Amino acid sequence: MRMHTADETCGIAQAALVLGDWWNVLVLREVARGHVRFDALAEEIGLSRKVLTERLGRLVAHGVLRRSPYQRRPVRHEYLLTDSGVALLPLLVAMQDWGDRWVLGDGSVTATAAQDSAEHGRVHALAGTRLPDGLELPGTRGADLPLAAPGRAATVLFTYPGTGVEWGEPIPGAAGCTLENRLFRDAWPDFRRAGADVRGVSTQLPHELAEFARTEQVPYDLLSDARHRLAAALRLPTFRGAGRLRHKRLILVVDAARTVRHTLFPVVDIPHAVQESLRLAADCARNA
Repeated sequence: MRMHTADETCGIAQAALVLGDWWNVLVLREVARGHVRFDALAEEIGLSRKVLTERLGRLVAHGVLRRSPYQRRPVRHEYLLTDSGVALLPLLVAMQDWGDRWVLGDGSVTATAAQDSAEHGRVHALAGTRLPDGLELPGTRGADLPLAAPGRAATVLFTYPGTGVEWGEPIPGAAGCTLENRLFRDAWPDFRRAGADVRGVSTQLPHELAEFARTEQVPYDLLSDARHRLAAALRLPTFRGAGRLRHKRLILVVDAARTVRHTLFPVVDIPHAVQESLRLAADCARNA
């Protein structure tokens, strides 16, 4: 691609060199979802091996992906995100948010979803999906933590827009994050007796989550998806509110093998959703 001289100092133009190709964007989408091997990428995207090889080579050359060998005879590689590639995830999530709102939706801002929406279909299609290997998020205790709690038969993973946020405008479904955390806190002993753990996720920063956890005496871990790694990995629905891309409220019940067994979305009746997630997690633990 030949660039205008003025584009040499334009960050948008330089980023377009990397992402300006349809297939490059889809390759990055699938790598973020955990499809890091050549055959898996070809199957998910439906791309010819020749074109996929070319696109992977370009992304490696741009420093967005790196090749990591996983087999010696014959030599085969996985394609993993570099720091530069991880830094592109918020852009991918923003593209999805724009598409959900303006192409697949009616343009309105909402923290929930209609049952006939693309977001609803994506979330409920997660049942049976295994969480990507090695995906960990910063927790309130200062360490990166896995999404599914080790040693537990089930983990209830709930995402929410954010606590202590002034939305500035009425956004359907955005309010109720403090209530949801308090209900999970109060039900925490029941989850533990059922052999389940609870983890809350928002795009707030770790120190914001830690302050809230101390104030509200939250006994379970809160995880920060400020870099949008979880949102990109599972293609979770987001919305832009109070100057930040935020998770819509949903609940996933994950088994010990990190496989999503149940999804609750949209979450409209928060007390009912907390009790339903407890029931589903207890069933999952009993059947482990």
